[in-house]
Amino acid sequence: MIDRRPLWQRVLWLLAGFVALALGLIGIFVPLLPTTPFVLLAAFCFARGSQRCEAWLLNHKTFGSMVRNWRERRAIPLRAKQLAWAMMSFGSALAAWRLPLAWCWLPAAVCLCVALWMYRLPSR
Repeated sequence: MIDRRPLWQRVLWLLAGFVALALGLIGIFVPLLPTTPFVLLAAFCFARGSQRCEAWLLNHKTFGSMVRNWRERRAIPLRAKQLAWAMMSFGSALAAWRLPLAWCWLPAAVCLCVALWMYRLPSR
């Protein structure tokens, strides 16, 4: 399939995909920075910017099944949900301990919204 987008748009989508993928990779190690949504965003961007990069991500040993499950069933693997919930809990506790009293609730509130959204999605 030939992409009819202008080159500058494809380049921007490709760059956005790489930024999202980089944030997803960083999220593996950093609490409060989720991996799965950024990998899914990278797949979305790659689909609009580079068929080759999209195919690479879809066939990736670690991330490929996550993207395919999302596209086919809007499902997130149960293990990914559990790991995300654990990391968000840890990150929220750390933020509550480190942030000033006026702001310490904010990470927990955001993580709670994300956790509830993930909970209502089907698991693979």
